[in-house]
Amino acid sequence: MHGEVVATEALTPHLIRVVLGGPGLDGFAAPGGADSYVNGFFLPPEAGYTAPFDDAAVRELPWEQRPFPRRITVRAWDPVARQLTLDIVTHGDVGYAGRWALHARPGDTLQFRGPAGDWSPAPAADWHLLVGDASALPAIAGAAERVAAGVPVVAVIEVAGAEEELKLDSPGDLSVTWVHTGTPYDAEQLARTVADLSLPVGRCSAFVHGEAEATRAVRRHLLSTGVVSREDLSCSPYWRHPDTDEQWRAAKAAWTRDMETDVP
Repeated sequence: MHGEVVATEALTPHLIRVVLGGPGLDGFAAPGGADSYVNGFFLPPEAGYTAPFDDAAVRELPWEQRPFPRRITVRAWDPVARQLTLDIVTHGDVGYAGRWALHARPGDTLQFRGPAGDWSPAPAADWHLLVGDASALPAIAGAAERVAAGVPVVAVIEVAGAEEELKLDSPGDLSVTWVHTGTPYDAEQLARTVADLSLPVGRCSAFVHGEAEATRAVRRHLLSTGVVSREDLSCSPYWRHPDTDEQWRAAKAAWTRDMETDVP
């Protein structure tokens, strides 16, 4: 499946919205959850071909010519206009997905698989906790929009600075705490911020995604203090400081298994 770039918009200095359309989206299934994503295939400079391409054929190419898969959160899907909105974090010309989004222009094509992912805020929860960094901001924004009217929502989000803060909307009673990344990077900062908050009582539905060590620290605090049960916690590391994407992909499975042993 593939889509053609219809429009792009810089939401913040490092977050770009890309809207895809065109007949390549025919048959796209409506996303099932607030954290639904597509696996985008981003081409290296040495590719020598363009999207759309034949999946089987590119798997026969040398490694340096193959497309790099990256998970991108589905920010919105308009079934009437048949348009798919993706919000993509950029870091200049570093990283395949961000570099593509930075230079994307109308008419460019992105090939992908999906959507996948079906987590959404639990309808029966008394309140919701959404924690992450810039990489999780699109999913956090989507989750906040899916909360029932009037239900408390606490969001704690780490970004580089005030210029990276984004207005969030929710039918719930939304409170947002922005945390600015320090130098050197402090993986405990998010957990300390959450620990210092006065949180609502009752059943919590929590979403904790982003940098690996920061996510792990928040998870450890929430479970060890009983803020949320394992069943009501969605927790996933998207990246790890200071690893490259490929270094993290190689280590992620073992690291995640180890994380599961943190709290008895």
